[in-house]
Amino acid sequence: MDAQEIIARRVAKELRSGDLVNLGIGIPTLVANYVPPDLKVFFQSENGLIGTGPIPEQGLSHPLLTDAGGRPISALPGASTFDSAMSFGLIRGGHVDVTVLGGLQVDAHGHLANWMIPGKMVPGMGGAMDLVSGAKRVIVAMQHAAKGRSKIVAKCTLPLTSVRPVQLVVTDMAVIGFPDGKATLLEIAPGTSVGEVMAVTDVELVVPDDIPEMKI
Repeated sequence: MDAQEIIARRVAKELRSGDLVNLGIGIPTLVANYVPPDLKVFFQSENGLIGTGPIPEQGLSHPLLTDAGGRPISALPGASTFDSAMSFGLIRGGHVDVTVLGGLQVDAHGHLANWMIPGKMVPGMGGAMDLVSGAKRVIVAMQHAAKGRSKIVAKCTLPLTSVRPVQLVVTDMAVIGFPDGKATLLEIAPGTSVGEVMAVTDVELVVPDDIPEMKI
C-alpha cells in the first residue's frame, strides 16, 4: 500500500452518512475510492457538482465531467449540477460539512499553507481559502515530508491559506489533531513508531501516553 492510499483510506474513515464533502485536488480526490458502499455521503466538486463518485475506469470518462482540477470524475444517480456562484454560495454559507485539502505546510497551531510555491507558476488558491474558512470541518491530506523536509512545521514560511486552523492532518505516517491549539499526535501508521514520526517532524508534538495505530 503506497503513501497516497494510506492517507486516502484513513481520511475516508472520518466521513459520516449524510455529510456534504468537498475533495480538493491531488490526494483528496482518492478518498472517494475508499468510502464503504453503505456510507451515504455527498461529494461536491467546487466547479458545480454534487454527487461525484469514484474516478472512472480508463475509457469511461466524459470530457465535460471533471473535478475542479480538470480531472475525470463520475456522477452517481441523482447527482446535481449547478454554476460556480451556487457552488461557492454553499461553501461560503457554511453548508459543506467536511473539506479535504492537500497541503504544503501545516504549523504547530493547525494553520495551513497550500496554494503558493515560490519560484513556480501556480494557478492560484482556487477555492481553498473559501473552503478552509467556510467548511464545518477541515482535514488536510498530505505526505508527512517532501524532498526530505517535514511538512509539519513550527511556523509556516509560505503564505497562509486562512487564519482559521484546520481540525485534522492525515499523513502517510500519522494522524495529528490540534486540541487546545497544540499539534498532538493521535495515531501512527502501521509499521511506524512514535520515534520515527518525531524524527521527521519539525515541531515538538504533544504525545499522549497511548498512541493507537491507524485503522485503514
